[in-house]
Parts: sequence; structure tokens; C-alpha cells
Amino acid sequence: MALSSMTGFARSHGASGPYAFEWELKSVNAKGFDLRMRLPPGWDDLEALAKKRAGEVLSRGTVYANLSVKRANAASGIRINEEVLASIVKVAGVLAGKIDAVAPSIDGLLAIKGVIEVVEPESDEAEDTAARAAAAAAFEQALANLVAMRQREGVALGQILSQRMDEIERLAKQAEIAPGRKPDAIKARLAEQIAALLDSSDRFDPDRLNQEALLIAAKADIREELDRIASHIAQAREMIGKGGPVGRRLDFLAQEFNREVNTCCSKSNDLELTKTGLEMKNVVEQFREQVQNLE
Repeated sequence: MALSSMTGFARSHGASGPYAFEWELKSVNAKGFDLRMRLPPGWDDLEALAKKRAGEVLSRGTVYANLSVKRANAASGIRINEEVLASIVKVAGVLAGKIDAVAPSIDGLLAIKGVIEVVEPESDEAEDTAARAAAAAAFEQALANLVAMRQREGVALGQILSQRMDEIERLAKQAEIAPGRKPDAIKARLAEQIAALLDSSDRFDPDRLNQEALLIAAKADIREELDRIASHIAQAREMIGKGGPVGRRLDFLAQEFNREVNTCCSKSNDLELTKTGLEMKNVVEQFREQVQNLE
């Protein structure tokens, strides 16, 4: 399976009988999956089908789906509500004998709410059923276009993530061969720190000195962190290669990368090693930012 981005945009058009319609789908990043739809009145029965199909092919991202429908040769008409008009005229006649007022005009009567009604053209059940089926098929096409666009972006993201893995691996190897990690360099730093401990007190306990020396030696060794970083690199490359909805797992792995790099930096007593660790931390952050876009 290919990697897929959570962002994308797609349209599809269709027509059936007197109806012409257009779907517009827009997908953005989200922790889970959600389909939010805007449908014209009378087309609500498409929602369940659309959500079912979208949920089958998408696992993450918020998708906004909008359906626009136009009906050809179907101009709305108007109708006078005779009952409402008669009631208004009757009331006007009663009031005319009680108050001094100008008789109501025709345009004034027609402006009263409820006198004029907009009449929609009658629909044909068979035409409506066929149009909904065609609109559902057009949604399938828009959804397929959206998935294709998300996958194209996923390919680009995969290339970027692979490059970040190459950079992290290069920096990890650089840390591995850093002069500050050589036994002689660690031994020299250890001797300096022990000398500082001895100078701090003329009554320093030899057992305490031994404990402090062991602690300093342990803190200076980043072998374990480098091994875990190598393991994380292998896992990340495997996930990127397999593809599919791996965004959450890669996001967790990015956090693990960050934890190991932070530990390397905190253990380092060497300027060059610290610089390498900070560069690696920056690349890990770039990796994490890109992972946020993956499904």
C-alpha cells in the first residue's frame, strides 16, 4: 500500500434527467476520521451511503463534502392564497368603518406575508430516484479522485521522510565516531571530574569516589541511545516502505526519536557531540512535522 496524506481536494460532475449536480470534497488533517456533509433539501438520504463509503477507504482526516444541485427547465411559479387574501380584505373592511385610513392597495395586499406563495415545480418520483442514484455514483468518483490526490501527496511525503531518516542515520554515525566518545577522551574527562571531586573535600570517602566515578562513566556512555536510534530508523523505514495508514505509529516513533536524542545531548560532555545531537534533534522535529500530515 502507498502512503497517503490527509489533505486533498476533488470535484465530480453528473447529470440525470432534469438534474445537474456537482460534488466538492476537501480533506484536512485530523486525529480521526470525520465526514461533514452539506446537502440540498430532499437529498439527505445520500448521507448514510456517503459516510459508509468514505469510511471504507479513509481512516484519518476530516472531509468536507458539499453537493450542489440544479434542476433544468424548472422555474418556480407563484400562487395567490385566496383564503388568506379574503381574510385580509374582510378585516380591512371591518377596520374601514372604525378608523380613518386609506384603503389598502393591491400591491400593499400582495406584499403581506402569506398572500403570495412560491410554488415549486412538481417532481417526478422516477426522475428523482434516478438522480439520487447518479449523484451517489458521482460521489464515488469524487471520493476516488480525493483518494488518488491524497496518495500522490503521500508519495511526496514518503520521499521527504526517507530523506530525514538518511539525515538522522548520518548524524547518528557522526556521533558514533565523534572523538569525544573515544575511551581516551572519556577517561580524560572522567579524570578531570574526579580531580574536581577530590579538590572539593580533603576528607572525600573512597567508596563515594568509586560510586561517583561509576556514575560519571555511565552518564558519558550513549551506546544504548545510539542503538535505539538505529532500531527506530529501521522501524521507520519499514513503515514508510509498507505504506498504508501509518501516521499515528510514525508520530509515536518520532516521540521516541526525540527522547533518545535528548538523552544523548544531556549525557554529552563534548562540544562536538552536543552539536551533532542538536542537529539530530532539529531533523527529528522536521520528521515529526511531516508525519503530522500522514493518514
